Amino acid sequence: MKPVLKILLLGFCVVPIAGCATGKLESFTFSADFPPDFTYEAVARYAPAKGETCTVKKPHIGYNQRWHLNYKERYKRDLEIPIYRTVEGCPLVIYRVEVEVYGAYGEARGDFGADTAMIIIREQLEEEYKGAFDSAGEVAINGQCQWLFRTIGPERYISKLLDCKKIDDQGLVAKGRPVGAYTLGQLPGKTVKLKIKLAELEIPAIGDTWIKVPNGWKRCMGKAIEDQYAFCFKNHKDFSSFKMPDGRSCTIYPGCTE
Repeated sequence: MKPVLKILLLGFCVVPIAGCATGKLESFTFSADFPPDFTYEAVARYAPAKGETCTVKKPHIGYNQRWHLNYKERYKRDLEIPIYRTVEGCPLVIYRVEVEVYGAYGEARGDFGADTAMIIIREQLEEEYKGAFDSAGEVAINGQCQWLFRTIGPERYISKLLDCKKIDDQGLVAKGRPVGAYTLGQLPGKTVKLKIKLAELEIPAIGDTWIKVPNGWKRCMGKAIEDQYAFCFKNHKDFSSFKMPDGRSCTIYPGCTE
């Protein structure tokens, strides 16, 4: 496996995880266009350039900044990402940017969901996989994120998962994550935009646990309130209350009261 260097980008700054000196000056701009209360964390990954046999002593330095993001601060929309770097005398080239998309749905520290997007960079790509830049030197990776709700704990608190999918060239939501692929020759001086929109509707994260009613969703009781799985099993008469993230006791989601 080739040694790699990870560079952490926290939505508002670029944080080198190992000492480095810039090699070639080529770079590209990563631009984020997200819904309110969304932010991101990105890692640019590098490997020795083609033909290089050098290595980096500590290529796998860990990071764990995701829990410290402040959703109330504005993230930096545009980041300049180097294509080439020189670390410990070893010329490196970028091959991937991993983006963790975060959305907050409440005020508590744990009231957020996350999913991933990615920029893939190769020396060559077949035309059908290669993203096309417009005359302004920009290309967009379009995606849609949707909230999937569920209940957890003995009081059945609402918790949400974030599910992000790519939007294809026809404007349809695809099965895969938001991903774009480009060649090294395409990127210098260009802009790659990750444009995420939020789906209007939320849906249950787990099937057969909620029943759709005209003005929302009702949580099936299951065997008893202590039943953490609480599948409906065709019982569409017995429902339980649940707690919203702000602590309200409710009987219907998302309106709380019927």
